[in-house]
Amino acid sequence: MSELPLPMVVPEPGLPTKVTIYEVGARDGLQNEQALLPTEVKAEFVRRLLAAGLPIVEATSFVHPKWVPQLADAAELMTGLTAELGDTARALPVLVPNDRGLDRALALGLRHIAVFASATETFAAKNLNRTLESQFEMFEPTIGRALAAGLDVRGYVSMCFGDPWEGPVPVEQVVTVGRRLLELGCHQLSLGDTIGVATAGHVPALIAGFAGAGIGTDRLALHFHDTYGQALTNVHAGLQAGVTTYDASAGGLGGCPYARSATGNLATEDLVWFLTGLGIEHGVDLRAVVETSTWMAGHLGRPSPSAVVRALAQSPA
Repeated sequence: MSELPLPMVVPEPGLPTKVTIYEVGARDGLQNEQALLPTEVKAEFVRRLLAAGLPIVEATSFVHPKWVPQLADAAELMTGLTAELGDTARALPVLVPNDRGLDRALALGLRHIAVFASATETFAAKNLNRTLESQFEMFEPTIGRALAAGLDVRGYVSMCFGDPWEGPVPVEQVVTVGRRLLELGCHQLSLGDTIGVATAGHVPALIAGFAGAGIGTDRLALHFHDTYGQALTNVHAGLQAGVTTYDASAGGLGGCPYARSATGNLATEDLVWFLTGLGIEHGVDLRAVVETSTWMAGHLGRPSPSAVVRALAQSPA
């Protein structure tokens, strides 16, 4: 790969000067891929992402292997990473669906978990086998025990911008779910555009809804899918509204099983290129992430959907 033709840096007045990229490729990305990768490949993926300067790398999910066979080796992966990286690995976030998942994380000495909620009734039933209201009964003991053990807890909220069964999701409904998670003790909310239907006007409207409930942008993260090619446009809208944490997946890994032609998560490389051009500090080595995603694409047997990976990987040496 030749020297990266990094974009000209032209800052936009009024935007944040620094952004945190919350890397989800090793969990949210791989759990939606068809391939079952060896544990060591996943471990190397996490190591490469950390070495590329990504400050937060979500490593895996402690879900039942029946539901997510791609991550059935979560305990083996984290045991190996902890033996090698010590406290660095213990601080890596892992998703836990319930008390049983938390038990497994605690047994390994992990220090950062996430729970996954729904903003809609139908998705709560399909994904959690719960009602919109009763999902909180499941989260409450898990979050409470995690906090008592000194863990950080992140709350994901899915279907924040649209639901494939229910259609548009009222802002106030999303805010109610998010507020409940914060009241239970979550430190941060990741607002998910699960099927990629968010638009540049909808994003600040949702953030304003949270502001109206007394919840500032310091408690929020945004998680976009690029199904309709709007992810970076939505990031820009989020930046204008003051949000400084964005989820992204190296190489754009992961698809959405609920929307035909969905292209998966916002690619980390595309986000890094975008932020670099705006002069926003992110601390990530773009070359290293591109090389990592190209390497992973070889293991998955398909090219990366990331536009930046495709462009830079094909640049003449």
